[in-house]
Amino acid sequence: MTGMTIRVLLADDQSTLRAAYRMILDSQPDIEVVAEAADGTAAVAEARRLRPDVCLLDIRMPGTDGLEATRLLAGPDVAQPLKVVIATTFDLDEYVHGALTNGACGFVLKDCSPALLIEAVRAAAVGDSLISPSVTVRLLRHMAGLPTRPAAPLPFEPLTPREQDVVAMVAKGLTNDEVATALHVTLSTVKTHLANSQRKLGARNRVEVAARAWQNGLA
Repeated sequence: MTGMTIRVLLADDQSTLRAAYRMILDSQPDIEVVAEAADGTAAVAEARRLRPDVCLLDIRMPGTDGLEATRLLAGPDVAQPLKVVIATTFDLDEYVHGALTNGACGFVLKDCSPALLIEAVRAAAVGDSLISPSVTVRLLRHMAGLPTRPAAPLPFEPLTPREQDVVAMVAKGLTNDEVATALHVTLSTVKTHLANSQRKLGARNRVEVAARAWQNGLA
């Protein structure tokens, strides 16, 4: 996204929160809020019309909620899916799991720092995922308690020691930048290890990588 502006759509039924998000994001030279919506139905319509780079969606909204809006914009049946980042609260873990299934690529808490919000938008724009560490831990706890979710099989192709290090840190909620710092490697190296681990574990994204790690004792 170097040299390009990340176009963002905001959807939340609280006008004060939308205003706060807009102020934070518009303060960045590479991010522009191009539309706002107060409900999921309007968010889906605006997103389909404008094709923003990132949609930042609340979960609880009037009409079409954030889960359904995510499915309509980024679900497995969408021919040209958009990038969706979900803003959630501590008591909505089961909703986050549903959003993940519906194609969301990022999760932040509504009271997250401006820096984390900005990082999540930038990560989504380039095809990466950023999940708030608190959300990751709580989501994994919720997923581990689902009686209908079987334990994932061990990978057919073993992870290398370095891939195991990366997966273990992702399972603890660390971002790619934090993993790179901890392991004294470059960010691109972390992304390569994570991509290889994702393929070997049969995971669709970093949240599922973390889930596989906890299920198989890799964390």
